Amino acid sequence: MKKVLVAIADGIEDLEAIGIIDMLDRAGAKVVTASVDHLQIVASHNTKITADKLIKDCLNEEYDMVICPGGLPGAEHLRDSKDLVKILHKQKKTGKYYAAICASPYVVLYENGLLDGLEATAYPTFAEKFTNKNKISEAVVVDGNCITGQGAGVVMQFSLKLIEILFGLEKANQIKQSMLIR
Repeated sequence: MKKVLVAIADGIEDLEAIGIIDMLDRAGAKVVTASVDHLQIVASHNTKITADKLIKDCLNEEYDMVICPGGLPGAEHLRDSKDLVKILHKQKKTGKYYAAICASPYVVLYENGLLDGLEATAYPTFAEKFTNKNKISEAVVVDGNCITGQGAGVVMQFSLKLIEILFGLEKANQIKQSMLIR
């Protein structure tokens, strides 16, 4: 079973967090939600989400993928978590997958040196700040073990790419068909 960590914090984008969690769960991943602050967070549009654990309790665990939803100020809270940044650097160093969408590719990954030499995308106002702008207009970008997405409007496409990477194209297509995604 693939084990996936979804990092959450007050102010994250509701649709991104919930969409990613839901779709990966449908694919059969063991999804662990971990908050950088406290177990219950309030997302950017007032959805209350209760984390499975705190991020500090994930430091010694192994994950097939670690994902950062976007939204502000959620992405800033993720960026400022030394424990989450340590986990993300471990993923990069060991060749395991790490992913971010919306503001998080820039705010969390770029600002913490996790996109050095990689192509990526993000929400347009953040993507413009990248030094490498080759793929900033793409909805989803995969470069090595890093996956980035533009924002809430592409959360299903982003999640399907995560499923394809973890479980294969057949599983991604199965989830796509079952959810009537065109």
